[in-house]
Amino acid sequence: MDLTIQKTFTFVLFILIGVLLKLKFKSKEEITGIKKIILNLALPATIFIALLGIKIDAGLMMLPVLALLLNSILFMVFPYVLPVIGIKKNTPEFRTARLLVPSLAPGLSCFPFVSEFLGETYLANAAMADLGNKIFVLIILYLVAMNWHYRLQSQTEKNNRVKLKSLVLAMISEPVNIFIVIALIFISLGLSMESLPIFISDTLERLSLIMTPLVLLFIGLAVSIRKKQLPKLLSLLLLRAGAVVFLCGVLVVTVGLTSQNTILLLLAFALSACSFWPFAHISVVDAKETKVSKKQRTFHPRFAINILALSFPLSTALILGILSSGSLFSSRPAIFTLSGTLLLFGAIPSIVKAIVRIRKRSAEQKMEWLRFRTTSTESP
Repeated sequence: MDLTIQKTFTFVLFILIGVLLKLKFKSKEEITGIKKIILNLALPATIFIALLGIKIDAGLMMLPVLALLLNSILFMVFPYVLPVIGIKKNTPEFRTARLLVPSLAPGLSCFPFVSEFLGETYLANAAMADLGNKIFVLIILYLVAMNWHYRLQSQTEKNNRVKLKSLVLAMISEPVNIFIVIALIFISLGLSMESLPIFISDTLERLSLIMTPLVLLFIGLAVSIRKKQLPKLLSLLLLRAGAVVFLCGVLVVTVGLTSQNTILLLLAFALSACSFWPFAHISVVDAKETKVSKKQRTFHPRFAINILALSFPLSTALILGILSSGSLFSSRPAIFTLSGTLLLFGAIPSIVKAIVRIRKRSAEQKMEWLRFRTTSTESP
C-alpha cells in the first residue's frame, strides 16, 4: 500500500481511537484536561517551531499574499452562504462556521501528499504560502473572535478604550500569542531553533510531537454528530471545497498558469482541511463564557469539533484523488467541472428542502382551495 495512504489511515485511526476512548472518559472535565494540554503546551510549541522554520524568500512573497486573499474571500463570502444551508444568522453555530470555514490546515491534510506526489520544491512553496494562512488564522481570526465576544457578552456599555485594553490583556495572557510574539522577535533578529540551548529546543520539539496525536484523539473524544446535523455539515464542507476549486480555476485563467504541478499544488493547498487553530480561539472565548447560557454564547465548540472531524477525511480524500490522478485536474475544463460538481452536491440538501417547502405550500394552497369550493357549494 502507498506510504501516503498509510499515513492518512494513521490519522483516521487516531480519531477512531479517540471515539473508542469515550468509554473510558466519563466526565467532561477529563476531555477538557486534554484540550488544556493542547492549548497551553503542544499548540504554542508547534506554532513557535513552525514560525521559526519559515524561510522568507522575496521571490515567493506572492504565495502568502494569495493564501491570505483566499482566506479573506472565504471569510467575506460564506456569511451569505450559511443561511442558505440552514445555519441561521447571528447564532453561535453561524459565528463558529464563519471562523472555521476560511481557515486552512495544510500541515495535516496537504503537506504529506504534496511531498509524496510533487516533491520537496513544491512542498517548500506550499510552506511559503502557509505563511499568509498562519497570519490569518493565528492573528486575524483571534482578533475577530475576541471582538465578537466583547461585542456580545455585556460589553456594549464599555467604551472603545476599555475594549481595546481587555483585548490586549487577553492576547498577552495566552501562551499561543506569547510564543508567536517571541517567534516573530527571533525571526526579526535572524535567529532559528538552532540558536536556542539544546535543552529548550529539545523540550519544544518533544511538546510539538504530541500535538497531532492529541488533536486527533481529542476530535474523536469530542465529536458528536447528530443525524440531523450531518447533511448540514457535509453541505457546508462541499460548498467550501467547490468554492475554493472555483477560485483556483479563476486564478489559473487570470494568470495563465500552464504548469501541471503548480496547478495541482494550488488545488491541494486550497482544499486543505479546516484548521484547529480557530477552534483554539473558540475554546479561549468559551472559557470566558462558562456562566453564559449556550444560546447566548459567542461560539458553539461542539459544532466546531464536528466540522473539524468531517473536514479532515473529506479534504484528504479530495487532495489524494486530485494528486493521484496525474494530469486530469490540471486542465481548466476539469477544474471548473470539479468545482461545479462539488457545489452541486453541496447544494443538494438546500435544493431538497426548497422542493419540500414548495410542495408543502402547494398542498396547503390546494387544501385552502378545496375548502373554499366546499364552502361555496354548501352556502345557499
